[in-house]
Amino acid sequence: MGTNRTKVTIWNEFVHERKNEKVRAIYPEGIHRALAEGLAASGRDIATATLDQEEHGLSEARLNDTDVLLWWGHIAHKEVSDVVVERVANRVLDGMGLIVLHSGHCSKIFNKLMGTQSCRLKWREADEKERLWVVDPSHPIAAGLGEYIELEREEMYGEHFDVPPPEELVFLSWFPGGEVFRSGLTYRRGRGKVFYFRPGHETYPTYYHPDILRVLSNAIDWAAPSATARPTYGHSKPLEPLNAGEAKP
Repeated sequence: MGTNRTKVTIWNEFVHERKNEKVRAIYPEGIHRALAEGLAASGRDIATATLDQEEHGLSEARLNDTDVLLWWGHIAHKEVSDVVVERVANRVLDGMGLIVLHSGHCSKIFNKLMGTQSCRLKWREADEKERLWVVDPSHPIAAGLGEYIELEREEMYGEHFDVPPPEELVFLSWFPGGEVFRSGLTYRRGRGKVFYFRPGHETYPTYYHPDILRVLSNAIDWAAPSATARPTYGHSKPLEPLNAGEAKP
């Protein structure tokens, strides 16, 4: 494009909203549309994609035109094509940012990039308050926030969260039942950056909360590709003349 606007694609299964009246009442046009509208004022180019579209809306052309991909999934992880998963993973390794939301921790793409088929955790849906403590206030993803974000009602996730140790921990959640959870984790894979962000169960209006949208906006900026040279691999010619085997005077 002719400007430096970040190109964002928001991917959503778009299954719950069609099957569950409670979810449809909260997100009548889908979680992807709610996020797109909530982030619209950010001055970015935002597109959406869903599971039912051809190639799940994630063709090579779409991914090549995406700087940061947001991923929300829950009950249809197994329906995502392995070909598309491999395509997304390759784009991340090549520099595309990936933001994995809530139950996307069980998605094929997150499992692949984490190197594990588990990513398991404790969970409970009981209308509990969630307090997300900012444990790294200097991190750019936490810019503009207070000491914590408080959500009136959310699904509980609890430790142990079976993922590799994160490079950075930005948020830690607390729930009234006594559990805590690492809720904002960053990783780097190849040239790409990955951010996992916990809140966002489909039966709660979490993605309308201004602080949640602020986190996602900050995360998009953080995850956007860096203007660095693409590394080369394999056999390499020397940059300087080699004099191996020559006798020294």
